Amino acid sequence: MTQDDVNGSTDTAENNSPIIINAQYIKDLSFEAPTAPGILTNIQQTSPDIHIDVDVGANDFQPNIYEVVLTLNARCTVGDEVGFILELQYAGLFTLNVEEEMKAPVLMIECPRLLFPFARKILAETSREGGFPPIMISPIDFAGLYQSHLNNKSPDQKEE
Repeated sequence: MTQDDVNGSTDTAENNSPIIINAQYIKDLSFEAPTAPGILTNIQQTSPDIHIDVDVGANDFQPNIYEVVLTLNARCTVGDEVGFILELQYAGLFTLNVEEEMKAPVLMIECPRLLFPFARKILAETSREGGFPPIMISPIDFAGLYQSHLNNKSPDQKEE
């Protein structure tokens, strides 16, 4: 048995896929509940307000291999008190077999779309293990997020 047999032959359909997920991992995870344990009784009496920020970034790793980082920041407040702050950077290494003009949309839309279910699960489990109800994030429109990012660039940045 050769190494190609173990890892999959270089002629497999996977290697012809436009997107290959090489790895997924937690790059950074932080949870803090600065007002615990008092906030835990307040949260049972008052509905918490949860604000979530989303960001996506991509970096070259090797030729045709890119690291895509999905950043999710959640902040839970109950009245004026901070219940918790949860920050997650969930990343993946992707090999792209697409035309050059398609790389940016694939990196900023399709790759984070593939990472999102795993990141959502980590946020839900972390908030639950922190003593709070699990955060249940609705699906994110990464195409809309990408379009908004393009619309916010200055004209000279758009040409690059």
